[in-house]
Amino acid sequence: MTVAKTYDDVVAEGRESGAQMVRLERPSPDRAVLTLADPDKLNILSAPLMLQLQDHGERLVADPDVRSIVLTGDGPGFSAGGDLRMMQQAVDQFGADDDTEGAFMPYQWIRYRFGAFARLIAKSDKAWIAALNGPAAGVGLAFALTCDLAIAAEDAVIVPAFGKLGLVPEVGTSWALTRALGYRRTFEFYVGGEHIDARRAVELGLVNEVVRGDELLSRAHAWCDRIAGLPGHALPIAKPLLRASADASWDQSLTMEELAEPMCFTTRGFADGVARVTAATAGPARN
Repeated sequence: MTVAKTYDDVVAEGRESGAQMVRLERPSPDRAVLTLADPDKLNILSAPLMLQLQDHGERLVADPDVRSIVLTGDGPGFSAGGDLRMMQQAVDQFGADDDTEGAFMPYQWIRYRFGAFARLIAKSDKAWIAALNGPAAGVGLAFALTCDLAIAAEDAVIVPAFGKLGLVPEVGTSWALTRALGYRRTFEFYVGGEHIDARRAVELGLVNEVVRGDELLSRAHAWCDRIAGLPGHALPIAKPLLRASADASWDQSLTMEELAEPMCFTTRGFADGVARVTAATAGPARN
C-alpha cells in the first residue's frame, strides 16, 4: 500500500540524499558550469538532483562576479526530464485516506521547483547557455528552451515526450515552442511526437548552433568569453528588455528602449566603448 507523501516529505527526502547529482565548476570568476550528473538515469530530474540544481543556481545568480552559466549533462543525455517514479507516487496516492494534499502536492513541486528554476533562468541578469550533449526531454527540454542560448552536439535530440505520457507541454514549453515554431508546427510537434535531431533543431530555431560533441563545452566557453567582453551594465539592461519584447507590441518595445538607453549613456562602460570606436575610426590629425 502506498503511503501518501506531502510536498514537504518529498523535499525532505530529497535533501537526505548524500549523492552528488549536480557538479559545479568555476573555470573563471565570470562563469560557471552546472553539469547534471546522474548519467546512469539519463539525468532525470529526481528530487535530489532538482534540489541541488536549484540551490546551485540560486547561489550563482546572487554572485555579482558571475556573468554566464553553462547548463549541460553528464553521459549520453542532457536530461530525460521528470522522474517517472515521482509521478507514479503522485498517481498512486490520489484519493487515499491519508492523502491530504491531492493535486496540490505535484502542483507545489512543479511550481516551486521546476517552474521556479525556469523563472530563475529567465529573470536573472546572468546569461544561461544550454550545452545539449544528448537527448533533451520533458522538463529538461523546458530548461534548455528557457536558456538564453542553446548549443547542441551533433547527436543531441529534442524529444517531445509530453503527449505520449498524457501531459501537456510544461514549464514554459508551450510559450517557447509557439514562438519558435508557430501554432501549427507546435501542434504537430506535440501530437506527432517525432524526435528532432540537432540539425533540424537549428533550422527550426530551437537551438542556435550545432558542433561536434568534443567541441561543445569549448564553444559554450567562447560565448562566455563574448559575454565577459560586454560592458558590465549591458546584459542586465538588455536581457529583461529582450525578454519583455517577446510579448510586447512594437510601440511598447520602442518605449522600453527609449527609457533604457539613456541609462547606458551614464555608464563608464559606454563612455569607454565610444572612446575606443572614436579612436579607431578617427583620421590622421590635421595641422
